[in-house]
Amino acid sequence: MPRASVWLVRTALLHLTLGAGIGAVALAGKASAALAFSLALRPVHVECILIGWTLQLAFGVAYWILPRRPGGAKGGDTARVWTAWALLNAGVIAVGLGGLPAVSGWALASGRLAEVAAAVLFATHAWPRVRSYTPA
Repeated sequence: MPRASVWLVRTALLHLTLGAGIGAVALAGKASAALAFSLALRPVHVECILIGWTLQLAFGVAYWILPRRPGGAKGGDTARVWTAWALLNAGVIAVGLGGLPAVSGWALASGRLAEVAAAVLFATHAWPRVRSYTPA
């Protein structure tokens, strides 16, 4: 199974592709009455680009580049990273859909909560790797 950093970066690139595609359709919707519905997809576009791509890419690069703990496993506690990955992607989906007019506001709140939990989980995973670094 590939390392978590590979999946974090691959999923980030998937969000970039999806967000750019939705953004292109929304931009075309400004010029065409047939695509007027696409302007409602702006929250999904923003969420995919800002959180799904940017934050997830930062997580993936941080997981890959941070030094491992002396005597510890190569990547540290991967269960926290995989849980953060799942929470972040679930949060992006929930917040993206929560911004749509037909969806309840609870989706937006629960999505933001999942994203914050993902950030806290990833930070608790990364912090010991940052603190244990001693330059040679």
